[in-house]
Amino acid sequence: MAKVGVPKEIKDNEYRVAITLAGVKTLVDDGNTVYIEKNAGVGSGMTDEEYKSVGAKILPDAASIFSESDMIMKVKEPQPQEVAMLKKGQLLYTYLHLAAAPKLAIDLAKTGATCIAYETVQTPNGALPLLTPMSEIAGRLATQIGANYLERPMGGRGVLLGGVPGVEPGEVIIIGGGVVGTNSAKIAIGLGARVTIFDMSLDRLRYLDDVFGGQVRTVFSVGHYLEQLLPQADLLIGAVLIPGKQAPRIVTRDMVSKMKKGSVIVDVSVDQGGCIETIKPTTHSQPIYEVDGVVHYGVANIPGAVPWTSTRALTNATMTYAVKLARHGYKAALDDPSLMKGVNIHEGEIVHAGVLEAVGAPVGSGK
Repeated sequence: MAKVGVPKEIKDNEYRVAITLAGVKTLVDDGNTVYIEKNAGVGSGMTDEEYKSVGAKILPDAASIFSESDMIMKVKEPQPQEVAMLKKGQLLYTYLHLAAAPKLAIDLAKTGATCIAYETVQTPNGALPLLTPMSEIAGRLATQIGANYLERPMGGRGVLLGGVPGVEPGEVIIIGGGVVGTNSAKIAIGLGARVTIFDMSLDRLRYLDDVFGGQVRTVFSVGHYLEQLLPQADLLIGAVLIPGKQAPRIVTRDMVSKMKKGSVIVDVSVDQGGCIETIKPTTHSQPIYEVDGVVHYGVANIPGAVPWTSTRALTNATMTYAVKLARHGYKAALDDPSLMKGVNIHEGEIVHAGVLEAVGAPVGSGK
């Protein structure tokens, strides 16, 4: 059985934690030792005393967690000081998004640890079970956030997305009809906005047309039609995902320049590099900037804003695989094709095709 360590997240305004009380109990009941860094769960509403009550051991700092543990469970990609604490042979189980961070991929390879990315674990039907709950949350928040920044005091045009009787509602354009796009659309429709979804899959568009009962306009492809419709948008949501790869740039700087002044862009795909040319990663403490009078929101850990919900949704998804990894180590991935797709780095080598493409070549621990 394994020693599983859960450090406190240190990314800007990241209040999630990698495991709930129920998750700790599951691992402890299976014979594992679970170490939690002091106050790691406070931001998600779980105290050290509560963790201890279900069998966790509380350690004073991240250095202790990394030193004592065979397996590290996190939420976000390790920051430089955390990379420095990883050891050869350790398992790291977290969101990584390495295709958009080739330097981090190279640095992680040099540690000799095996790094499993939540976002690339993929079932035979193509589903991404560990990414889906955060995509659901990020999609719903994207519309809420966009609606907020459309308010004039926040820098926006002063548009109420739902309008009122006698005044037209706002226009929301969503690029990508997957989990993020679908959830963004749910909230936008609920607010009363007019919603258009672009996607490259006719089957997906048929599905969306069916589930939304004609309440959304669905458009196949992106180029010409998007360029035509974008100047009408009050809120543009980027929701493009190619699992494990850098997001393609769909919206150019020139297209952004033709949008209304005070319109808002929320690019949820920013953690994979973003699908909008003018987007760059921002933080919860400094979430927005303007380009050509258009408000850009590029926070790369959107669900961190609602940690009570996010932590519980995340652990619901990750624990099945966490139990396998704690019990069998890397062998669990060898025996599970879905989990194997999550392995991005193993013993000094980058092994995921999308990450290799971003880096340019395999990287060994001694290189």
